[in-house]
Amino acid sequence: MTTQRPRTYDPPRPRTVTVDGGRVACWESGPPDAEPVVLLHGYPADHQCWRHQVPPLSARHRVVTPDLLGWGASDRPLHLSFDYDTEVARLGRLLDALGLGSVNLAGHDYGGFLALGLAQTDPARVRRLAILNSRAHATFTRRWYAVFSLLGLVGRTPALRGPATRLPYAALHRRAFAPLVRAGHLEPRVLDGYVDWMATPEGRRWLLHYFGDYRTPARPELRRGLGGIACPTAVVWGRADPYLSPAIATGLAGSVPGAELTLLDGAGHWVMDERSDAVTAALGRLLERTTPIG
Repeated sequence: MTTQRPRTYDPPRPRTVTVDGGRVACWESGPPDAEPVVLLHGYPADHQCWRHQVPPLSARHRVVTPDLLGWGASDRPLHLSFDYDTEVARLGRLLDALGLGSVNLAGHDYGGFLALGLAQTDPARVRRLAILNSRAHATFTRRWYAVFSLLGLVGRTPALRGPATRLPYAALHRRAFAPLVRAGHLEPRVLDGYVDWMATPEGRRWLLHYFGDYRTPARPELRRGLGGIACPTAVVWGRADPYLSPAIATGLAGSVPGAELTLLDGAGHWVMDERSDAVTAALGRLLERTTPIG
């Protein structure tokens, strides 16, 4: 009897593109001529949040994981706007810079928020859509709504913004991620990439600049557009998310025609780490679904 050797994967290929004059770091895996899958990270992560999903998905797809402008290894320009409509349009320009027309698009957290916007404003660019633990058309639980609203107020108020640039954002975020690290779901080196840039004065200034453009309330226009999403859609959620209620997931799945809902026990917000195999399986099922002809 022969023993099957475990499959090996080539390391992701780094690539840099320019979007709105800023440098965006990206990584590509899989056959360059295969059907593209773009995976968008959330706050405050970077492309490494998909590290468990990229190898299996890249066996049959060209998988692209960018660090969105402002995050991870990408530039943090203070002269650009980061309001929602600009960010959604910027996502389209990122696809242009990558030479991608239509893609399979998956987003976690903030990435899912942007992915939903692109699916509604430019549906021809989204072949299939996956939204994972995201505010999507809604918003945060009460406690975190207050936190992010306060950060937005500070970012928009010059008298508050100066003193706030001295706060220890990197240390605060490390504390928030500590349970994930202790459980063995998040490697310290990955966490370093998420937060180390916040320890610099330039990083703290950009973070407050970003929050100055961010708005916390629900987006009723996105909710109204859910029924018009025609592409195959997957909604994947950790039931124990303290930031974003599973009610958002059931609302999405009940409103987007044909959406498949995967609710995961034993997982909170960081489902790609906490239930990596289940997330990969849900994305795999989505990629097997037939897209509309047109």
